[in-house]
Amino acid sequence: MVRAGFTMIIDAAPDLSVVGQAADGQSALTMLRAPGHQSDVVLMDIRMPGLDGVETTRRLLATAGPPRVVMLTTFDADDLLVAALRAGASGYLLKDAGPAELLAGIRSAAAGEAPVAPRLVGRLIDSFVRPVPAPAAPEPALDRLTGREREILAAVGLGLTNAEIAARLHVAESTVKTHLGAVLRKLDLRDRVQAVILAQSLGR
Repeated sequence: MVRAGFTMIIDAAPDLSVVGQAADGQSALTMLRAPGHQSDVVLMDIRMPGLDGVETTRRLLATAGPPRVVMLTTFDADDLLVAALRAGASGYLLKDAGPAELLAGIRSAAAGEAPVAPRLVGRLIDSFVRPVPAPAAPEPALDRLTGREREILAAVGLGLTNAEIAARLHVAESTVKTHLGAVLRKLDLRDRVQAVILAQSLGR
């Protein structure tokens, strides 16, 4: 019933369509790996029979050309949030999100961004930057970044969207995307979530 509800919301959007559904992790992997099947974004639950969402995500993203994975769940526990993102998920939304937030999250993931439920952002950052007893790691090679790229990284750390960054810096949104891509590449970051965490940990 929950999947049927989400399907109705997504299919009602003019630019989105549901191309498949699965009741558990193994069924999802079988469907997504089937010849000819193509998905841009997968909405993945955390708790499922058999293979859970974290392990399913890890296995899916180990394949060639995987889709973006957004966790969509009722569970907002910190350990599950961090485990999902470390497994490679591009975002984390809660099932109590309204239709507009759900659709915006899907579009954001498809565009290469990292949607995270607003009330989880602070906890996510805390989970990654909480001090732990360990040898000090060398600071990332920020000197590889241009001045503009540093500005982009700082703005991303504030939680601004590409459109908001473009308005603040008086540049085109496409220019922001280009610079952000360079930041991710130069600092060996997987996605925007890791850029936010890095920027916050550096105080930039």
